[in-house]
Amino acid sequence: MKLAILSRSLRAYSTQRLKSAALDRGHDVKVLDTLRFGIDLAGDEPDMMFRGKPLSGYDAVLPRIGSSVTYFGTAVVRQFEQMDVYTPNTAAGIMNSRDKLRASQILSRHGIAQPATVFVRNRGEVSTAIDMVGGAPVVIKLLEGTQGIGVILAPTKKVAEAIIETLHGTNQQVLIQRFVEESKGKDVRALVVGDRVVAAMRRRAQGDEFRSNVHRGGTVEQVELSEEYAETAVRAAHIMGLRVAGVDMLEGEDGPLVMEVNSSPGLEGIERATTLDVAGAIVDYIADQAGFPEVDVRQRLAVSTGYGVAEIAVLAGSDMAGQSIEDSGLLEKDLQVLTLHRGASVFPNPADSKVLEEGDRLLCFGKTENMRALIPARSQRPKRVKKLPKNPIIGAPPAEPAARPDAESGES
Repeated sequence: MKLAILSRSLRAYSTQRLKSAALDRGHDVKVLDTLRFGIDLAGDEPDMMFRGKPLSGYDAVLPRIGSSVTYFGTAVVRQFEQMDVYTPNTAAGIMNSRDKLRASQILSRHGIAQPATVFVRNRGEVSTAIDMVGGAPVVIKLLEGTQGIGVILAPTKKVAEAIIETLHGTNQQVLIQRFVEESKGKDVRALVVGDRVVAAMRRRAQGDEFRSNVHRGGTVEQVELSEEYAETAVRAAHIMGLRVAGVDMLEGEDGPLVMEVNSSPGLEGIERATTLDVAGAIVDYIADQAGFPEVDVRQRLAVSTGYGVAEIAVLAGSDMAGQSIEDSGLLEKDLQVLTLHRGASVFPNPADSKVLEEGDRLLCFGKTENMRALIPARSQRPKRVKKLPKNPIIGAPPAEPAARPDAESGES
């Protein structure tokens, strides 16, 4: 396998370990500076240059895109994808994970538990937003940041409002998040490679510091994850569009709470804490998958006039419930079931004999006109009255929200 590692930090521990692991396995590997690429859109086919010369062929590329070069770095990764070069982390996946708001929105859509989070921009809505996540203390996070930078713990509501107002005044966007007190300054980092967690460690903050990042002085220890935590980590990474990721989770009272999904996880802390060859596991996975580059299904299917992809739900009372795929009428309508989602389980390419149940979601490919009748009309969302949680510190309802005024990322 000929592998390119995209990194601006040739001497960084993670870059060196990945390069050594690839060489030890007999692969041809090069570390290429992300900013030295040129994207060639002038020819008949997608192409690239490196240091002003045509780029040689590669079987796979492993992006290590720092936060400071996210836009150009993901453009380079995207061009590799257009050239049908395999990458475990797509450009879209890197962009999804790099923006904390976008990541939270995507994870929320798929039922991944997270600390209660609110995003507002209007000054008059900040007070209500703080109440919605449970009141002070709250965690304030910049939308982009790594290694714990841009994460602030506000002990009181007034302090939180002052910090948010200051950040908004400098055109910084922030998330307001519940402080998960039961985590006691610790979290779990799971290193996901492909469909499994290859290593996991618990990080603990030191002294008065609540951030457990190693770069902030946190200590680490190996941890054996339960099936629930491992499954959550893998699902979160895959939902983001990543096959190599560090998933950070808090240990909440009711189970794992995903804090962040990192597309360029550092390897030094977790390899030293676990003594496992994480870099080798990453290289082995890439070598195994190199023949299967990412395919943008919607982009490729756009040329198939009249055909498309849609998700069909088996609703309560549906004629399809209790029927096999073969007997459900889908095949007669020229619809192919690509995957069947049942709760947290996924059945890829299900057999025609698979019996459907209420609540199943079917990802189907076929004639859009035939699928249209199977997709129920969108119902009007009922107005919801949000119940404000009790303040977790004093055990009393939060204060009334302030009246609205009349006037209007490096490695981690």
